[in-house]
Amino acid sequence: MNPHVTTLATTVSSRTLVAIPARWGSTRFPGKPLHLIAGKPLVQHVWERCQDCKQIDDIIIATDDARIAEAAASFGAKAVLTSPDHPSGTDRIAEAANSFPEHRIIINVQGDEPLISPALIDELACTMRDDPSVKMITAAAPLHDPAQINDPNVVKVIFDTHGDALYFSRSPLPFVRNPEAWPRSYRHLGIYGFQRSFLFQFVAWPPSRLEQTESLEQLRALENGSRIRVVLTDELSPGVDTPEQAAAIEKHLQQHSA
Repeated sequence: MNPHVTTLATTVSSRTLVAIPARWGSTRFPGKPLHLIAGKPLVQHVWERCQDCKQIDDIIIATDDARIAEAAASFGAKAVLTSPDHPSGTDRIAEAANSFPEHRIIINVQGDEPLISPALIDELACTMRDDPSVKMITAAAPLHDPAQINDPNVVKVIFDTHGDALYFSRSPLPFVRNPEAWPRSYRHLGIYGFQRSFLFQFVAWPPSRLEQTESLEQLRALENGSRIRVVLTDELSPGVDTPEQAAAIEKHLQQHSA
C-alpha cells in the first residue's frame, strides 16, 4: 500500500465537524434562531462561540429555512439546507453531515445555547478522537439547586464508574433513600458528539419505548445497548426557549461586556 495514501486517509478520517441545528418553526418561539440578542441573531452567538474552539475543523448551521441560511451567510457561516420534516436536531445534522463525508466526528451543538463553552466542545471532540470506542458522548454538570431535582424540564443523568451513562430522566435520579451515600446529582447538558458511523446508525433506529416515554432522544442509544460517555463540567449553558429567556441572556452578555 502506498504510504502517502495511508497518511492522507488517516488525516482525513480524524476531521471533526460541529453542526448547529437551527429550525424556523417553534411552538413557543417561531423564528427563534434569528431573534436578536445584543444586536446579533441567536444562532450567530452560538456560531461565534464555536469559532473559539481549537479542536474543530469545520462548523456548519443545518437549517430548514432559507432565511436562516441567508442570515448565516451574512455573518460568514456555512449553512446547509435540510428537509423541514426532520423529527429532531440529530436527524437534521445527519442529513447535513452527508455533505461532509471526510469528517469522522460530528458534534451537535444546540442552536439555542449562546453561552456554550468552547472548551467543553473541544473536550468532547478530543475524547472521541483519542478513543474511537466512544461512539456517542455528552456532558453533565453538578446540580446545585435542590428545586431543579424535581423539575421535569431539568434532565438528570447517572453514570457508571467508567463515566458511561446508566440512565437519563426528567424525574429525580436516583431516588435518594440514603443521602449520605449519594452526595450529588447531575443535570444533563444537551450537547452530543457522535462517531460518524454511529450517527447514521442512531437515526436509522426507530424511536424507542423509553425515548417516547420520557421524551428524551438519547435513551434510544441506551435502549439499543450502546454506551454514551458523559463528560463532567462546571460550565452551564442556559438555553433560550422563550423571549423572556432571550432577554435574560442579553442582560448577561451586556453585563459581561461592560
